Amino acid sequence: MKEPGLPTSASSVKRMEAIDFVRGLVMVLMAIDHVRVYSGLPAGGPEPGIFFTRWITHFCAPVFVFLSGTSAYLYGLKCKNRSGLSRYLFTRGILLVVLELTLIRFLWTFNLHFSDFMLAGVIWMIGWCMVLMAILVRLNTIVVAAVGLFIIVFQDLFATVPGFISKSPQSSFGQFWEFIYSSGLEGPAWITILYVLVPWIGVMALGYGFGMFFRMEERQRRKIFIITGSVSILVFLLIGSFQVLTYSQDTEMPFIMQLLNQRKYPASQLYLLMTLGPAILLMAFTEHIHGKPGNAVALIGRVPFFYYLLHILVIHLSALLVQLIRFGQTYAEGYATAPYSHVPDEFRWNLGLLYLVFAIDVVCLYFICKWYASYKANHPEKTWLRYL
Repeated sequence: MKEPGLPTSASSVKRMEAIDFVRGLVMVLMAIDHVRVYSGLPAGGPEPGIFFTRWITHFCAPVFVFLSGTSAYLYGLKCKNRSGLSRYLFTRGILLVVLELTLIRFLWTFNLHFSDFMLAGVIWMIGWCMVLMAILVRLNTIVVAAVGLFIIVFQDLFATVPGFISKSPQSSFGQFWEFIYSSGLEGPAWITILYVLVPWIGVMALGYGFGMFFRMEERQRRKIFIITGSVSILVFLLIGSFQVLTYSQDTEMPFIMQLLNQRKYPASQLYLLMTLGPAILLMAFTEHIHGKPGNAVALIGRVPFFYYLLHILVIHLSALLVQLIRFGQTYAEGYATAPYSHVPDEFRWNLGLLYLVFAIDVVCLYFICKWYASYKANHPEKTWLRYL
């Protein structure tokens, strides 16, 4: 018997090109920031070229997490029951966490001394969010979306939790809570926490609810996307501008850079409006992709995790090669704690070299992803491929 809240058939919901294209686009943009990691250039700053190189990549994590929720909803159409979807999310989530602490860490650093450095990065965060979603998807879809919106809007409340639970700010609970939301305390010594779970679990839950729109007729869906995306952008511009004009003390950056310089760790409400609004609006106009560039981007969006694993390796190897060509040595020790790289000024790249390496790497990644997408499509019997 079908469980309440899930459709009886997935036949009316084809693979959505808009999802593949937008997800592929942010995956490509993500490579810019990760080439920047190995270039030694800073993550932002008052210099416009550096600032916008970092800013354009801010779309990656929010859009990918949001569409992970949407993809979970669409996968539920195939499962036809919440139990199957819940099992898939739990097992995939645990797999992502394990890979973050093992293979992904190695690809970033080429460092086998695991006691030296450990990172709770974006894949760690996505993995645990999927584990939590394995519980949430047993609820009504609208309830899941409402929970997600509540977490995003009222995320600052989570910072006060350690103070209510324990009188000692550096209690074991306080250290644990740093995985959930940053309260300004010190987390466990064995791991560096880059991505907390709040508000990201809210973003994934909201994306799950967003999946309901893909069951609508295309014209109706497009109208909703245009309205939702436009309103999100407008709210960001209004509140963000008021914030800059009222509270800003920064005189080094022009107004537009101050407006766009929103908090990512943890992701603020304005940061999410700034990034998700344009992405939703873009999906309204990418339902049907035409041309080789668009098809290439959409292909990457169809194999996102394979691309993610591969792009770290390709970028890391290309960085070592660039350093070898330029200086006669790889300077591998500077990447032993990547994505926190330590590159002396004399080894740093300029922006032109960064974008050249980025372009070459993405072209190489496309052709490998094209092979993998074909292999995956031709081997439906290999069910383990759905996890990669």
